[in-house]
This record gives sequence, structure tokens and C-alpha cells, in this order.
Amino acid sequence: MAEDNETELEDLPGVGPATAEKLEDSEFDSLEAIAVATPSELAASTDIGDKNASKIINAAREEAEVGGFETGNKLLERRKNVSKIPTGGEEFDELLDGGIETQTITELYGEYGSGKTQIAHQLAVNVQLPEEEGGLDSSAIYIDTENSFRPERIKQMAEGVGIDEEEALDNIFVARAYNSNHQMLLVEKAQELAKEQEEEEEGKQVKLLVIDSLTSHFRAEYVGRGALAERQQKLNKHLHEAIKFTNLFNAAALVTNQVQSNPDAFFGDPTRPIGGNILGHMATFRLYLRKSKGEKRIARLVDSPCLPEGEGVFTINKEGIRDA
Repeated sequence: MAEDNETELEDLPGVGPATAEKLEDSEFDSLEAIAVATPSELAASTDIGDKNASKIINAAREEAEVGGFETGNKLLERRKNVSKIPTGGEEFDELLDGGIETQTITELYGEYGSGKTQIAHQLAVNVQLPEEEGGLDSSAIYIDTENSFRPERIKQMAEGVGIDEEEALDNIFVARAYNSNHQMLLVEKAQELAKEQEEEEEGKQVKLLVIDSLTSHFRAEYVGRGALAERQQKLNKHLHEAIKFTNLFNAAALVTNQVQSNPDAFFGDPTRPIGGNILGHMATFRLYLRKSKGEKRIARLVDSPCLPEGEGVFTINKEGIRDA
């Protein structure tokens, strides 16, 4: 997104001092944040009505150069801002052409013990690596829904890549989500935290948002076909907030996902990820993890807009994710 230091919120049509203050109080304090909002979100925050909210959003999009048509070459130029976070395994990184991308959602799904949480821990460490070592010299936000985050594991992985253990823990902001509504709220709070980090002189910018796991609360709270539509609607809204986060902060979103067995599958692997088409469409990269012999794990790239399907083998040891 384009940076614009000249246009103030009050320069937008229909935004006076009082409205600008309400927007800032609701975290719509930049042109980019307003540009990617919906009219209903903006109207609810400022009491100005959907029609006026639409005018403000359209003006912000024009000023911030968001949402219009552009040539392929211009888009290619903007894509140069995309960064990648290495996983720790060369073969795994090769599968992803260097690691997980910023400005996207990457989904990891697989059975218990396939390595989803281990990879999430490793990326929360690797994003802190200096740029010359392949990292982004940044911090991470970790939303834990299954009480699976372990600071002791972070310390082991930090030692494995040569980062100070205490600093590594200081650069990971962890919150435990107790239900789906709380989980959705935490993604909104993550935007506030990331903004605070940007404003701090000594703070590291947030370049990774982890949700581990994305679907466990939704799966437990919305049971049966009668609740499916409501579950998918809330999950869709949740994922849109995650995408908004990645665009606002040029960050990567990593979500882990549970699986279920498809009894109708007579051939091949019957394992299927939870979340249906909503998650299938929203996740830019989908990786299926499964166990192999001993400490070996296999990552299969199932879906990507620009990379071929393929598999990579990695191991999980005391130091973290490594080559097999």
C-alpha cells in the first residue's frame, strides 16, 4: 500500500474533528486502515451512516491508491515488498520458494503430532533473525487456542539459531483464546499491538501473526448441520480480519488447522481439513503435514497461486525444524 504522510483524516470528505477522533479511537487512524474497512464497520464506529462511510472509504482508497485497477508491472513492483520467513529446513523452504510469505495466509493442517505447532513456534523465532540471516528482524503475535504454546520450546529453538533466549521470548506476544468470540477479538487487538510496536522507537515491528489452531473453538461451539452456516459466517469474518492484518503491516499470517476423516473416500488419503470452502479460498498457501518414520515429517504443498504442488521432508529435533 502506498504511504501518504500529507493527507490527514480530516482532509477526507465528511470527516470533521469529531469524526476523526472517533475513527482514531476505533483504530481507523490511517488512510490504509480506512481503505480496507467495510462501510458497516466504519458506520458502527462513528455513527455516520453507511452512505457517508462509503464516501469516506472511497476517498481513502483513492488517496492511498488501494482498490483500483493497476497494470501487471505496477503490481509486480509492489510485490517486491513481500518478504519471506524461513522455516528452518532447506527442503521445506525450497517447497515454499524461500519460506512463508507476508501479505498472505498460510494454512498448516494435519493430524495430531504432525508438526503444526512446532512449525508455528519455529517461525515465531525465525522471524526475529537478522535480515542477513534470512529473517525479518521483527516480532510475532501468537494466539493460542489449545494451550499448546511453550516458552521452554522457544528457548530451545532460539538457542538453535543463535538468538538470545530471553530476547526471543520478549519478542513474542502471546494470548490465550478461551472461545471463538475471544479469538476473533484477539485478532482485532493484534492490530492495536502491531501499531504500538511500529510507534515504539526500540520496538520490533510485528511481521508474523500465528493462530494455533484456527478451527478448534469453532468446531467445538458450532455442532451439527444447523449451526454450520453461522460457524462459516463467523469464520469468514475472522479470516478477513487476519487478511486485513497482513495487508496493513506487510505481515505473514500462519494458521494451523485440525482435520477429519472423510468416510466417502474409497481411494487415497481420507484426511480432510476443517473449515470447508471458506478456509480453502481464503488461505493463499495450504500445506498438509503428515508423520513419516521416526522424527521425519512430510509437508505437501496442496494449494498455491504460483508454486507447483510438491513435497518436502523435514525433521523435528531439540533445536527445532531441520532437514531430514
